[in-house]
Amino acid sequence: MSSLSALARAIDRFSRGVGQTVAWLALIMVLVQFLVVVLRYVFGLGFIWMQESITYMHGLLFMVGAGYTLLMDGHVRVDVFYREASPRRKALVNLLGSLLFLIPFCVLILWVSFGYVANSWRVLEGSKETSGIQGIYLLKSVILVFGGLVILQGLSMIARSVLTLAGVDDEDTSARSGEAAR
Repeated sequence: MSSLSALARAIDRFSRGVGQTVAWLALIMVLVQFLVVVLRYVFGLGFIWMQESITYMHGLLFMVGAGYTLLMDGHVRVDVFYREASPRRKALVNLLGSLLFLIPFCVLILWVSFGYVANSWRVLEGSKETSGIQGIYLLKSVILVFGGLVILQGLSMIARSVLTLAGVDDEDTSARSGEAAR
């Protein structure tokens, strides 16, 4: 069971690192948007690549940050019953939800989007605008990254749920809950 706990902690550490790194895109995105507005309305200048970069950053922020959001229990859920449930009941809900919904849904996303992303890479799809970012194939690849990161975090949830249901106290769970409350 200690190896299961170690695996969950390693996945959580990875997700936390990815999430905290990609969170900086929010600040960068705001600054770029501010710059776009100032350049457009004060100086009469417009750069399509700059405007497109905001879309790229927005996509990266949400798609790559999804695993971290799952780690921090930040996804929307109907928690009428979950909120007041015991830790064992929450673990059961998380285990069944991950096994029956989260992992299969992410596998479906990976399976359906693989051809879409591969076709984009095949032609090195770029912006329809000449001065736009010629890396749409890279942006579309983030769909696969999203699926992989959420599956990885789902495996951590499954491991933690199994540990809780087995009665093993995982010391990192309380640390994670404390971070989510901050």
